[in-house]
Amino acid sequence: MTTTIAVFTKSRINPAYAAARLGADRRARELGAQVVQYVPEKPENVEEQIAQIDRALAQRHDAFVFVPVHPTAVNAAIRKVVASGVPLVGYLNPFSEPGPLTQVISDDYTLALKITIFLCERLERRGSVVVVEGPPHSITSNDRVRGFRDALGRFPQMRIAASICGEYDRDAARAVTAELIASDVSFDAVIAANDVMALGAIDALDAGGRKAVVIGVNAIPDAITAIKQGKLLATSDFDAMNMAAIATEAAIRHLRGETVPKLIGLPVQIVHAKNYMAWDKPFEERTLLDWNSVVK
Repeated sequence: MTTTIAVFTKSRINPAYAAARLGADRRARELGAQVVQYVPEKPENVEEQIAQIDRALAQRHDAFVFVPVHPTAVNAAIRKVVASGVPLVGYLNPFSEPGPLTQVISDDYTLALKITIFLCERLERRGSVVVVEGPPHSITSNDRVRGFRDALGRFPQMRIAASICGEYDRDAARAVTAELIASDVSFDAVIAANDVMALGAIDALDAGGRKAVVIGVNAIPDAITAIKQGKLLATSDFDAMNMAAIATEAAIRHLRGETVPKLIGLPVQIVHAKNYMAWDKPFEERTLLDWNSVVK
């Protein structure tokens, strides 16, 4: 009988989660397993994910590869998974309580810190910055914003001109950036907590005839195109596709009786005009990381 892995993502509209689904599918096929995807119709919807957990448990999948849509609101449902005995692998976001046999993550704080320092050096360590945050409950956004702020704090002549919420959505980021431009707030750069919001900010800057240096996070294909066009300075490779692939492999290895580490971390990489070539391809053509290159 084919091993089935229930893979949970948080949104249908965020390209990073589309990449995660693709990574899980690709790695499962390589290993002779099958993935069943669970995605809320409304992005990051708690009630939908709880209902999907119940549905997945009823389907008796062999393992769960899971990212919670909220840091605490689905904990009771996660405890239900743990109590059922179904192996649970976390990825992308750390869990707020015990349960996963392993978690596959990248360091959001460090990637935000590093890319902000990269920006500050480009601005010669002086200037005004707009921070575009994701949803208030998002662990990734909160950790990235903390990294942005701590990096800016290292440079006395850098300041935050405004902090706005783009909801991890291009249209929302475009709208709030346009409002900021209309208010005549002065700024030299935009730091966005993901690429989708960075692209929305670029849309608003272009429409408003404003110039600013923009950075993002995720290294999605559209961001690489923007780097090639000179519209985006840089992005950090928060590699959702490979995190999901490695998490899926961890679940399958565990089911085969292998021991997997409690925590698997992917390296932080900054993508910019001098090194973007390795990312200049659709997700389907990007290389999946080998297990042994990640798990030492």
